[in-house]
Amino acid sequence: MATLQIREALRRAMTEEMRRDERVYLMGEEVAFYDGAYKVSQGMLKEFGEKRIIDTPIAENGFSGIAIGSAMAGLRPIVELMTWNFSLVAYDQIINNAAKIFQMSGGQYPVPIVFRGPTGAAENLGSQHSMSLEGIYAHFPGLKVVSVGTAADAYGLLKSAIRDDNPVCFMESEMLYGLKGEVPDEEHLIPLGKADIKRKGTDVVLVTWNKQIHTCLAAAEQLEKEGISAMVLDLRTIRPLDEEALFTAAAACRRVVVVQEGYPFAGVGAEISARVHEACFDSLDAPILRVTNRDINQPYATNLEQLVMPNATRVIEAARHVCHRAR
Repeated sequence: MATLQIREALRRAMTEEMRRDERVYLMGEEVAFYDGAYKVSQGMLKEFGEKRIIDTPIAENGFSGIAIGSAMAGLRPIVELMTWNFSLVAYDQIINNAAKIFQMSGGQYPVPIVFRGPTGAAENLGSQHSMSLEGIYAHFPGLKVVSVGTAADAYGLLKSAIRDDNPVCFMESEMLYGLKGEVPDEEHLIPLGKADIKRKGTDVVLVTWNKQIHTCLAAAEQLEKEGISAMVLDLRTIRPLDEEALFTAAAACRRVVVVQEGYPFAGVGAEISARVHEACFDSLDAPILRVTNRDINQPYATNLEQLVMPNATRVIEAARHVCHRAR
């Protein structure tokens, strides 16, 4: 196994897919001559040239539309968004075109495209650059939504996303690009729609994704010292949702805490809670709790950011509560 940073795992996935299929290309702001805003595409311009590694102007609506059109014409574009916050400029293109053209054309025009970049908060970026948008895009049929937090998942899921014939919103984390992890040396594809148990447990399942995986793993370590065995279930794909893994974990542990970076109202955590209640009510020993961002716009100051975001302390408190061990 190679030990790679998440940015390196993403680069390896894109590079292998571009070598395998000449229809695949990458476009976005600073992806070429600057080697990527987060150095994910470092060195790719030298190998593939300006026709396949394309710098764009700061015009997400425009270059997203160009990429969607090229996908309809038979290419397989990867669109790097400097942050998913900027995707809102291209919202009409992604929702009204990428997500709907296949259905509206009666299956004549598939749209094999990947929109990828960091979601969620970094540090001191303020409310306009700190949003987690998984729930926004997962709301619409026609889009697949992936949100990763480890190097192996970033590699295996991005390769699958590039090969998928549907539009995929692939969400990373600016804070995790430098995080290292083991990635198989051989080609490794992970099917979209398959969750992964990052830690086994029997008393409560912590359901999460992206960088909150690591928050939950830290919380689970502390809970173990208190005699609470916490499973950490990484959804990895928000849509399609792995209901089988989710319901199996909920029924086995009997208590569920959903940890979501993002606002609580109409969020992914609310959808998960509703589905688990509908399918597993008789198996539950406690109400499902959610740990989310506070329901306010993200502040800029570091101390206020820490108050707003999910953290291990809040996860531990929620787990204690559903296990009837609140202090």
